[in-house]
Amino acid sequence: MLQRSGITYTIGILPWKRAYMMAQRDAYTCVYSTTRTPEREKQFKWVGPTDEAEWLLLGRAGHKFHLNTLEDARHLRIGTYNGDSRDEYLRARGFHVDPVPNDQSNPKKLMVDRIDLWAVSMRSASSASLLARYAPDIVPVLVFNRVKVYLACNTSVPDAMIERMNATLDAMRRDGSFARLERKYENWTEQK
Repeated sequence: MLQRSGITYTIGILPWKRAYMMAQRDAYTCVYSTTRTPEREKQFKWVGPTDEAEWLLLGRAGHKFHLNTLEDARHLRIGTYNGDSRDEYLRARGFHVDPVPNDQSNPKKLMVDRIDLWAVSMRSASSASLLARYAPDIVPVLVFNRVKVYLACNTSVPDAMIERMNATLDAMRRDGSFARLERKYENWTEQK
């Protein structure tokens, strides 16, 4: 999209919280992929949506609780990734979250009973591979939200550039190139 838009860019792979803070602080900086929430709306300019995701609570197989709604998890310890949208969402609603700086720690914490649930985000294409990686020990317990994800850009990025990127993204959807890229990278990453 950036290439087709004629925008000069560099891409770096960074820890989520650092990349997110840089996109808030540094001119002409964006972070991908980012869940667009009401709390974040005015902090960025948005390109997308690029995808949709479900937020799930995962638990140990054989867990002793039953969840019908998110409210049913209020008394449980929920492992989150520090600073991501699920962490913010649950924290803002008064849930007992136990954030970690590296989400790879959460399945380990779940299996040794340091948390009761693990909050994850899954795109439909990547869900099967993530769940298969931890099966049969870790299982889905509850889908608690559905969200759209975006490229979130610093507010210094000119509106004309944001409009150009959104128009290019729309054109890529129409000509099928977006779907081809999505299939190629469907298991590569999760949004925050």
